[in-house]
Amino acid sequence: MTVEGQHDVDGVLRIGQVVARVRDAMLRVVEPGMATAELDDFAAEMLARYGAISAPKITYDFPGTTCISINEEAAHGIPGERIICGGDIVNVDVSAELDGYFADTAGTVVVPPISSLKDRLCRAAKIALDHAIMEAKAGSPINHIGKAIERTAKSHGFKTVKNLGGHGVGRSLHEEPEGIVGYYNQIDTRRLQLGQVIAIEPFLSTRSSYLNEAEDGWTLIGHPENLTAQFEHTIIVTQGSPIVATLSTSSLY
Repeated sequence: MTVEGQHDVDGVLRIGQVVARVRDAMLRVVEPGMATAELDDFAAEMLARYGAISAPKITYDFPGTTCISINEEAAHGIPGERIICGGDIVNVDVSAELDGYFADTAGTVVVPPISSLKDRLCRAAKIALDHAIMEAKAGSPINHIGKAIERTAKSHGFKTVKNLGGHGVGRSLHEEPEGIVGYYNQIDTRRLQLGQVIAIEPFLSTRSSYLNEAEDGWTLIGHPENLTAQFEHTIIVTQGSPIVATLSTSSLY
């Protein structure tokens, strides 16, 4: 969507803060021995308290309130009986609707003990998001976002996932512009427009540049030993620094 006034800005910011709080709370409570379904139930209860509705549920009939992906699972992991263990890299992707507005956000943590590789991967993915957001100005080429992500990934010794990317958001979960990829696509001539609401989500990986759909029809995985970290913010494009709707006071962000 493109915001048309302060009412739209406020609506995006309200749902942005809701999903940010749920994201941060999920990442704080992750611990060994917890089932991913338990973590998802925690998120569902929080969203309900805010009066928000899970976006993947109402949009795609996703079998969970949030997406929770562990280790070899890169994205769209279905919450279930899988038990979180020490050393796991855990990604939570939270998107929801409130009063007709949608926002999308994600974060990744490593459950102690934390290996150097997993720590570096998460830090690099967070830096990639920060650098990508800096490129998001009205009139700027969309492919500069991917260029910043790819440059950051390479500088830290990681790959970018090429068949996942950011997207427009606001009045629905996925809108135009679609395909805001995490690499420099030189044939993409699109430019960002003033007031556009987009979700930027770098996926950095250790081994795989492309992901495949698992047998469950949802979860995306690469090489069995691949690890992925993703961070995501919903932003509103301005003439200068964008408005980040999903900011929080957490040290993770």
